[in-house]
Amino acid sequence: MQNNKTDLFADNLANTGQPLADRLRPTDLVTFHGQTHLLAKDKPLRIVIESGKLHSMLFWGPPGTGKTTLARMIANNCGAQFISLSAVLSGVKEIREAVSQAKQSQANGRQTVLFVDEVHRFNKSQQDAFLPYVEDGTFIFIGATTENPSFELNNALLSRSRVYVLKHLDVTELLTILQRGLHDNELGLGDSDLQVSDEQLKQLAQAADGDARRALNLLDILASLAQAEGSKAISDQLVAEVIKGGVRRFDKGGEAFYDQISALHKSVRGSAVDAALYWLARMLDGGCDPLYIARRVVRMASEDIGNADPRALSISLTTWDVLERLGSPEGELALAQAISYLAIAPKSNAVYKAFNQVMSDVKQSNSFDVPLHLRNAPTKLMSDLDYGKEYRYAHDEPEGYAAGEDYFPDNMSATQYYHPVRRGLEDKIADKLERLRQADDDYKNKQRDKS
Repeated sequence: MQNNKTDLFADNLANTGQPLADRLRPTDLVTFHGQTHLLAKDKPLRIVIESGKLHSMLFWGPPGTGKTTLARMIANNCGAQFISLSAVLSGVKEIREAVSQAKQSQANGRQTVLFVDEVHRFNKSQQDAFLPYVEDGTFIFIGATTENPSFELNNALLSRSRVYVLKHLDVTELLTILQRGLHDNELGLGDSDLQVSDEQLKQLAQAADGDARRALNLLDILASLAQAEGSKAISDQLVAEVIKGGVRRFDKGGEAFYDQISALHKSVRGSAVDAALYWLARMLDGGCDPLYIARRVVRMASEDIGNADPRALSISLTTWDVLERLGSPEGELALAQAISYLAIAPKSNAVYKAFNQVMSDVKQSNSFDVPLHLRNAPTKLMSDLDYGKEYRYAHDEPEGYAAGEDYFPDNMSATQYYHPVRRGLEDKIADKLERLRQADDDYKNKQRDKS
């Protein structure tokens, strides 16, 4: 009896070699889980699916959230021919072949859905190649992308398609999918008598990090390893081995990458030290180069702290040096130290704002000459031309400040760009600047009285 069960277990797992995630691909809304913001009653995508009134669309979302499944479901529900292309493997030739098939189907009175996976990998000419056929209705275009379509797709294609944003699945939704994979007798592992506890399933769901395909692949691997060991009861050690080494959503250079570095920067700016450390850990866990984070930390020190605490810049540069010396993971602690310091430091963007304003003014104004009194006179000719004449050497002035001296070009009014905030060291800087400006006013008043 035991041998028969073992054989059934092996046969069920093999199931023609088709991965569990593919066997369990939903074919209707009943078996599809997640994306309730699009698929709940009276939500936009559900209306499209149920009405059969198709339009070109883009599915934008993380891997394993149902983009391909939804495209197939839409085509099947409408009785349309389904043609699938991968932008990684296909080019203009494959697009033309798809157009030919679609035209033949159209001649027979049947719609065609052209699904392009990872459409962001098509270049401009490839995207342009199927635009006319989207426009004339030869086929309904459905694209899938993990990248922000605003940056990756042609405006012409975007204007002809409605973008639906898919979200990663939560643990509850993933648990439902895993339960189906474990207990479905026809497509899943139900006939295998595999014994997986609720806690172990929860660990798989958490390790999948919002990706249904990854969750089912982990369960598939777990079942295969159990079969190899000749065991039905799954041990916690085996689960730990299966999920070990998995990484969180990050996608270096992609949408998640820039979202997370933005979250880190804004947490530091907002003095949210715990959140800043969390996003640091997320990026490191996702495989981000610590040196990239170190470079961004130096920017944070100048942009958001500035002269409110000049030590922030020194600490950031030291951290960069530590990372280059120690590498990862040893140097990552220094990175955490720097980020926590920056988060709790007094904040000022006064230098950042001043620099941006002065750069804007310089680009929009004329190239004014340096006033004669500010020019150096290393030769007799220059001296004869009054270079440096009437320049007041600040160290020879009372308190080391040449009150009333003008350092701007002759044709430009003195402008205050730097407005220190009343936080940290800049509070004292603001007081000093007020004293210096008062000294300037007093000097100018005296000069007017003399004249």
